[in-house]
Amino acid sequence: MTRVLAVVALVCAVLAIGAGRAEATQECRGLMVCVRVVGPWVVVPARAGAARPRVEFQLSCPRRYLVGGLDAELSNPAIDVSFFGKVGSPVAPGITTSRKAVFVATFVGSSTRAATFRPHIGCVPANGAGGRIPTAVTVVHPGQPAVRRVRTLRVAPGRTRFVAARCASGERFVAGSHAIGFYTLRPPAARLVAAVATRQSLARDHVTVGARAGVGLGRVRAVVQVSAICAGGK
Repeated sequence: MTRVLAVVALVCAVLAIGAGRAEATQECRGLMVCVRVVGPWVVVPARAGAARPRVEFQLSCPRRYLVGGLDAELSNPAIDVSFFGKVGSPVAPGITTSRKAVFVATFVGSSTRAATFRPHIGCVPANGAGGRIPTAVTVVHPGQPAVRRVRTLRVAPGRTRFVAARCASGERFVAGSHAIGFYTLRPPAARLVAAVATRQSLARDHVTVGARAGVGLGRVRAVVQVSAICAGGK
């Protein structure tokens, strides 16, 4: 997958644990027509050492809309957040972004307490969006050699549920990952994060995740999003 981590366009609104109401997010700032889409609080693995794991979470705009702005709320300022953007010029909806945005987060602090972020996207009408202008050159420009297949499952207390993201026929499975999210007003406490346990397994053409929630989840809406990166399709 040919992508760039477009960090500049992502402005993070930091929300400290225990603080009052956060300032308004800015995913629609400067956009005349904008539909806001808010994701859940996504768990970011908090581990020490040099090999820091990252988590990816995808949000989608309504049909006939493109991502025009992004923002995020953080439970800890030591969370580094960016998103995948396409290579092209100018940087704009329909060129850099599409209907979907994949956020990437890594915890870079020293604490091992639960860390979470909540992604936001501002969606603009697709009419008049930019596109790549073909040129007659012999070099190969970045395209879309890989696609992301995503499945999202709601977790239920006391049950183990499985969800798989699978590559289509003719595609080659490259990588798989998953993320846990909580739809709460404030960042979830450590005990709530610990209430959901997952186990991931990789196969020839898909990734499967088993998720189980304890009674500590209560009535909170929790989801597991599973992503498969697939190459070689048409």
